[in-house]
Amino acid sequence: MLRLEDLQIPNIEPISLTIAPGKCVGLSGESGSGKTRLLRAIADMDEHGGQVYEEDVAQDQVKAHEWRRRVTLLPAESQWWFDTVDQHFSTQAKYIEALGFGQDVMHWNVSRCSSGEKQRLSILRLLSNCPRVLLLDEPTANLDTSNIARVEDLIGNYLSKHNAIAIWVSHDVAQLERVSQQQYHLSGGQLKQVNCA
Repeated sequence: MLRLEDLQIPNIEPISLTIAPGKCVGLSGESGSGKTRLLRAIADMDEHGGQVYEEDVAQDQVKAHEWRRRVTLLPAESQWWFDTVDQHFSTQAKYIEALGFGQDVMHWNVSRCSSGEKQRLSILRLLSNCPRVLLLDEPTANLDTSNIARVEDLIGNYLSKHNAIAIWVSHDVAQLERVSQQQYHLSGGQLKQVNCA
């Protein structure tokens, strides 16, 4: 379970929200509305008030690197520091074929990868640590239709298999209806639940 208690970040009204294991919450909102800041606060990457709990563990009771292994942010633009893909993985990559790659991808130079390939590889990197909570900031923005479907299937299967949780940010309302059980919209400093038909 992920629980936000009176979470306070600049220019947004305090947020209290509980997400059950195995569930995905969809989050939409205009550019600049604070969606990324919200994810960064949950990941303990930006200062904030209030408290975040994963199960019964409070964010401030855990070292930051341990928290971020459990509650992991996938940024909208992936970051790469080394020359080859495999240098960015601390454990063996899982789900390679599920995202349309062959095993040889681990030996690729990062410089040869397209933005879409980097995006899919960053999802593999995220999942390699078996996080309990996935904070997904536009995870399919650079992908074509077939790869969007691969990512949606993989994340859905991961949540189900590991009883994990996701907050999925997207401007694509149809996608949020496919991947999430609850949707919220962030606008004017307020987080409001979207009533689905």
